[in-house]
Amino acid sequence: QVQLVESGGGLVQPGDSLRLSCAASGRTFNSYAMGWFRQAPGKEREFVARISWSGDSPYYADSVKGRFTISRDNAKNTGYLQMNSLKPEDMAVYYCAARIMGTYTYWGQGTQVTVSS
Repeated sequence: QVQLVESGGGLVQPGDSLRLSCAASGRTFNSYAMGWFRQAPGKEREFVARISWSGDSPYYADSVKGRFTISRDNAKNTGYLQMNSLKPEDMAVYYCAARIMGTYTYWGQGTQVTVSS
């Protein structure tokens, strides 16, 4: 079992930055990869980024490449999503998820990111 709790969302203006955190508990943190997803009102949930258990091989959706950075600190059982140059289209509820055996099995409750002037 894995429990995930996101934090760090909020209201920002276009061009601002935010760092989301995902605190994990339960199963050993460095035994699974993790990902970030987002869901805007009226839209399907979409993939944002993922990172391996060791912190290597980050992978991003084209829509965030060059602006977002995924990372993790296995000593702190925490994953991060640094979001720079935020745009109104980045506004969504952001979720972190634990990827186990190739499947995103456990999900957090989400944190709201609002980008508005």
